[in-house]
Amino acid sequence: MNLANNILEAMKTVLPQGEGFLPLHEPVFLGNELAYTKKCIDTTFVSSVGKFVDQFEEMLADYTGAKHAIAVTNGTAALHMAAMLAGVKAGDEVIIPGLTFVATANAVAYTGAVPHIADSEEKTLGLDAVKLDSHLSEVAEIRNRKCFNKETGRRISALVPMHVFGIPLDVDGLLAVCEKFSIPMIEDAAEAIGSFYKGKHCGRFGKVASLSFNGNKTITTGGGAILTDDEEIGALCKHLTTTAKTSHKWEYFHDMVGYNYRMPNLNAALGCAQMEKLDDILNRKRRLAEKYVDAFKGIKGVRFLTEPEDCSSNYWLCTIILEKGFEESRDAILEATNGAAYMTRPLWTAMHRLPMYENCPRTDMSVAESLEKRVINIPSGAGMLGV
Repeated sequence: MNLANNILEAMKTVLPQGEGFLPLHEPVFLGNELAYTKKCIDTTFVSSVGKFVDQFEEMLADYTGAKHAIAVTNGTAALHMAAMLAGVKAGDEVIIPGLTFVATANAVAYTGAVPHIADSEEKTLGLDAVKLDSHLSEVAEIRNRKCFNKETGRRISALVPMHVFGIPLDVDGLLAVCEKFSIPMIEDAAEAIGSFYKGKHCGRFGKVASLSFNGNKTITTGGGAILTDDEEIGALCKHLTTTAKTSHKWEYFHDMVGYNYRMPNLNAALGCAQMEKLDDILNRKRRLAEKYVDAFKGIKGVRFLTEPEDCSSNYWLCTIILEKGFEESRDAILEATNGAAYMTRPLWTAMHRLPMYENCPRTDMSVAESLEKRVINIPSGAGMLGV
C-alpha cells in the first residue's frame, strides 16, 4: 500500500469508526459548564463584571504559577496587549516565527511594528535558537542596551516564540539569545495551556505571555489571557483591558487610551468549569497521543511529533511529519483521510509567504518552507476515545 493508505489504516486502529465526520478538535464539557453559565444568566451578570472573571483568573494563576493572569476576549487581543505591555512601539521590529498562526504577526502589526520573521527547527517546530543567534550576529547591533537591526535601522524590541501545537520549544536556547542581544521575550503560549518546559508551565519564561481559549483549544471559553510575574505590568494590563477607566462610584473617567478587551463573565464561567476538568482533559489527550505513537511506529516515511525530553506537552493538536522525500504524499494523505471522514489539515502558510508580510525582514526560511510541505494535523480531541 502507499503511504496515504498506510496512514489511514493506522488512524483507523486508533480512532472510533462511525457514520459522521470526525473533527480535528472539538471541546469537551465534562462538569459544571451548564450550571455556571446558567448562574450568569440567572443573576444577569453576563458581561465583563462578575465573580467568574476573577475566579477564572485566580484559577489560571494558581495552575500556571504566574503571579498575575488577566482574562481577555481572545488570544489575539492577549497577544496585542502583551506586545504593548512589553514596550513594543510603532516603527520597531519584533522577531516572530514563520511557522505560526497569523495572529502572532497581526498582533505585532497592530502596534505599528514590523514582524522580523525567523526560521524553525525540526524537533519541536518552534523557533531555531542557533539559527537565530547566527542571524542576529550578522544583522544586529547593541546600543545603550537596546538591539537594533543594522540593515533597517529599526529597534528590535521583542522576541515572540510560539509553542507550536502545545509542544514546548527550546526555551533555554531562546532565553540565551534574548540575553545576548538585549531583547525581551513575549511568549505566545496560545496553544500551550497544560504544557510544561522542565517542570515550569509554558508562558512563565518571558516578560509577559498570552494564552488562547478559542473553541478548538485544549480548554475553551471563547477568550484568552495574559500571564506575567511583573506587578506593574499586571496592574497596567487589567487597567488597559478595562477601557482604562478609573475607579469611582459613578464617574466615567478614563486616563489612558484603553481597550475593551475584558473577558465577559459568561465566558469566564465556562472557563472555570473547564479548568476544574483540565487534568482529566490532559490525561485523555495524552492517552490518545500514546496510541498514535504506537500506530505510526512501523510506517516508513512518517513520524509522530512528540514532546522533548524533560518537557510535557498538552498534545493540543496531534501531528505527523513526513520525512524528507515524501513531500509529494501530503495532499494524497489529506485527500484519503478527509475522504474517509477523518478531518486532517496541513500546516499554516508560512508568514513570509503571506502578501502583507512578504517584504518583512527575515532569516533564511528553508526549514519552515520544508516543514510547510510535510506537516499534517490529525484528529486530537479529548473525547476521541470516549470516557
